[in-house]
Amino acid sequence: MKNYSLRLRLLLATLAWVLLALLAAGWGLRGLFAQHIRQQLQDHLVLQLNQVSGAVRSDAQGHIRVENLAADPRLHTPLSGLYWQIDTLPEGSTRPQLAVVRSRSLWDQSLNLPPTALWQTHPAVGYGVLQIAQPEGAQLLAVSRHLHLPEDHTPMLRITVAADERLLAEPLQRFTTMLWVSLGTLAAGLLLAAAVQLQLALRPLRSMRRALAAVRSGQAQQLAGIYPQELQPLVQEFNHVLASNANMVQRARTQAGNLAHALNTPLSVLTNAAAHDPSPLGQLVQEQVASARRQVDYHLAHARASAAVRATGLACPVQPAVQALLRTTARLYPHIDFGLADTAVPTAPAALFRGEEQDLFEMLGNLLDNAGKWARSQVLVDCQPQGSQLQITVDDNGPGIASAAQREQIFTRGQRLDEHTPGSGLGLHIVRELAQTYGGSAHAEPAPLGGLRLVLRLPRVV
Repeated sequence: MKNYSLRLRLLLATLAWVLLALLAAGWGLRGLFAQHIRQQLQDHLVLQLNQVSGAVRSDAQGHIRVENLAADPRLHTPLSGLYWQIDTLPEGSTRPQLAVVRSRSLWDQSLNLPPTALWQTHPAVGYGVLQIAQPEGAQLLAVSRHLHLPEDHTPMLRITVAADERLLAEPLQRFTTMLWVSLGTLAAGLLLAAAVQLQLALRPLRSMRRALAAVRSGQAQQLAGIYPQELQPLVQEFNHVLASNANMVQRARTQAGNLAHALNTPLSVLTNAAAHDPSPLGQLVQEQVASARRQVDYHLAHARASAAVRATGLACPVQPAVQALLRTTARLYPHIDFGLADTAVPTAPAALFRGEEQDLFEMLGNLLDNAGKWARSQVLVDCQPQGSQLQITVDDNGPGIASAAQREQIFTRGQRLDEHTPGSGLGLHIVRELAQTYGGSAHAEPAPLGGLRLVLRLPRVV
């Protein structure tokens, strides 16, 4: 399953809703504005209709004329888009006489009006509204009313004022451009505000991630800090889990120590009793008790390390362990010069082992003890961080081991290449087992000093 970013998903959802809302708002506002300017144009046409109706006269011969008309200047401009004309319907006739009188703006044309049957007006307002399709394809919005002059024998008049609907296009286009620019600016502002809001809202999660990293690396034992009410229960539950885990590890270590103490007493009794018995049975008991001690030490160390690996927040510096063990082994092997390599950095902040200090002493102690047994005069220790691990090397100038197979054999449980040298054959095996328990490794290779180099890799605090 793909790992989607929570921030990205929230931003995309916000973007979708903002765009949808603004598109709906833009469509609605444009429709309202189009309706508004259309109503304005219609009101203007009604005003012109009233002015033309008030200026209509009939002379003694029955001719219709328009006098003293103070109208829109566009009515005097040819093909300006604003027109009026007067039609008559003679008494007893079914066909109207079109454009008896018309505005100068019509020039030599006339409005293509509907048949006589549509000569109707709305009773409430006194005029009718209609759309007229001109032969050249133009659409006109028109208002019309019929009128009876007071003179006798005057035919029914139909007065019509019309405007080209293209007059609406320019203001509608300007409004649309301004509307989309404004909505686009608003959308950008809303998205910027949403991004800032998400940045602020997700800041506690980043703080929690840093706190978790500190716990994982051993720099803290629990999640610390002040979190929002929505996250505080999660932090409390996680801290409770960490505390429970630490208690479990402590109980496991205590039980391992109790077991070691409980077994140590009877093993000591058996050892003392067998020491005073020179018979073959006594020697057999001594050998088996020694073997039992080695087994107990090995399995208790392994169990303790396994419990420590499952714990969080473990970290210990390498420097004190190396220096303490160098002083100890120097006393055990006074003829050997134990020291640090020139490139060793055990004091660096990066040299923090992510595990139990006791296990670190166990592994380094076995490596130094092995080097002290075989070295002729010198043992050097080096410690370097390598990525997420620490590499600790112990070099000696002893005889070394030429065969790669034999170098691997020394890590086998109970295996010893030289039976004359003191040892149980478990030390290096315990080192490898503990290292692998922590996710590290241990191996041997030729040393620059001419002897054997033991390489220990362990996880470090990053």
